[in-house]
Amino acid sequence: MTPINAGLRLDPERAPDTAIARLQTGRTAFVGRTLRGPVNRPVFLRSFAEFQQIFGGLWQPSPLGYAVEQFFDNGGREAIVVRVVNGARASTLTLAAGAGELRLRAVRPGTREFLRACVDHDNIPPGNQVEFNLTVQRVRAQGTEQVEDQEIFRNLSVSPGSARHVGRLLAESELVEVAGRIPPVRPDKTLDPGSGVAMRYVTSNADGDDGAPVTDYDLIGSEAGKTGLFALDNGDSFNLLCIPPLTRTQDVGPSALLVAARYAKERRVLLIVDPPVAWHTADDALRAMRGWQFASENSLMYFPRILAHDKLRGHFESFAPCGAVAGMLARADESSPVWGPLRNEDVGLRPGFRPSCLVAEDRRRRLAAMGVNTIQAVRPARRSVVTPRTLAAGTAGAADWQSLAARRRALFILNSVERGTRWVVNAAANQNVPELVAAEVRAFFERLHHAGSFGDRPLQESFFVICDGRMNPAHAASADFQLLIGFAASRPHEFHSFRITHSPSGSKVTPATLNRLNDLRFSPEEIEWVDALANQLLAHPP
Repeated sequence: MTPINAGLRLDPERAPDTAIARLQTGRTAFVGRTLRGPVNRPVFLRSFAEFQQIFGGLWQPSPLGYAVEQFFDNGGREAIVVRVVNGARASTLTLAAGAGELRLRAVRPGTREFLRACVDHDNIPPGNQVEFNLTVQRVRAQGTEQVEDQEIFRNLSVSPGSARHVGRLLAESELVEVAGRIPPVRPDKTLDPGSGVAMRYVTSNADGDDGAPVTDYDLIGSEAGKTGLFALDNGDSFNLLCIPPLTRTQDVGPSALLVAARYAKERRVLLIVDPPVAWHTADDALRAMRGWQFASENSLMYFPRILAHDKLRGHFESFAPCGAVAGMLARADESSPVWGPLRNEDVGLRPGFRPSCLVAEDRRRRLAAMGVNTIQAVRPARRSVVTPRTLAAGTAGAADWQSLAARRRALFILNSVERGTRWVVNAAANQNVPELVAAEVRAFFERLHHAGSFGDRPLQESFFVICDGRMNPAHAASADFQLLIGFAASRPHEFHSFRITHSPSGSKVTPATLNRLNDLRFSPEEIEWVDALANQLLAHPP
């Protein structure tokens, strides 16, 4: 398996005695179609206003904008958005160049990429007929003066051998690129036709196209090319993944769900799966779940769809709930840790949103048994024992992973420890490095124990950390650094154990079998409580 962060920039080297940070848990990634914006490039956002500025805001043909809006409206604070397209075409811009022309093309496709350009020959010697200055602007709307972005290129050249060749320099542009052949002469000045003196802007042609609705294949993209879902590899870390429906009436297909679930597992995040549009009632959902073929410990679902005001249509519409659910979870994380006893009624929609149908308590329990959580219209009068679940029913994973809180706690621990120990890649060869790593990780677990992450278990029975010569022999030729960690499962004397490996090419986390601890011989110098814990593990195999 390829390390999940292979090719990513590792965290800068930090002081070895720096405590492992508790990572945030509510950052959500969205993948889908937008009105405008960069394609296959993850963009970090802190508000819906930023989404409007970069991606164009709400757009009736695509549910993604609505999902992002509902995420922030329901308490989300940090989002990552990847725009994908299906056959979208960028508009062009034509600059006269003597008898020929210099044709430019917008970097971002679509009909809402409004560009204009201006050419002048200022401060260029009269005898120089190959150099020119170019100003390119993106404006809010065609014919307006509301400039959103601008790039200025001075002393561009049409001469093929020039260090400032127009094709070479525009390859770095965020707005335009060269389309077609470069003319042998420089572009003419863009002068006002009335005065023949004042400079004017040439606007882009009306040949852009928004493309067709995206398909499963567009959402999946290419792992090698880092497109579609895999474009997230080039962005910041995140915790929740939302792939809104293809259109208002077309669900994401099984192929995209399967790839997304596998990707979520490799990235150690949770995929929020939307209930199909055909599930109008709880009975519809119960019948459909009997033949449901999708199961994943790194996925969750909330039913039903939600009703929200559509600002473009002016009335309430039904929407897939993934964005609102991600916002609710992110909001809940601010008041209680991910491992807390969060119950469905504790996570509710904010005013202005409501579930599209009511779910009776008996239906709610039956859905929960199948791994489907319920969005409640109001808080029940009495405390319910139904706790949020993942879609892990029927998988070969641990029974604990059917609990959403348990799975989120595990992912939080693994991501925090993996990221917090990356500094070993840049550390100088030193026999103390394993000891420092072990001390950091133990301190991290002790803080979690103090915060109640392991319930009322004694410290000695809550976790273990092994990072010494047995994991990293001094004579080994490999540059990999390894540590083995485990934390308490729900059943006594059982642990979820994982091997974390760091190397110059990236980091990876793989499950470890407790029985393999039999192959490790504990030295007399081991810390006393680690010895005691190891003996318990060997005495009570899973």
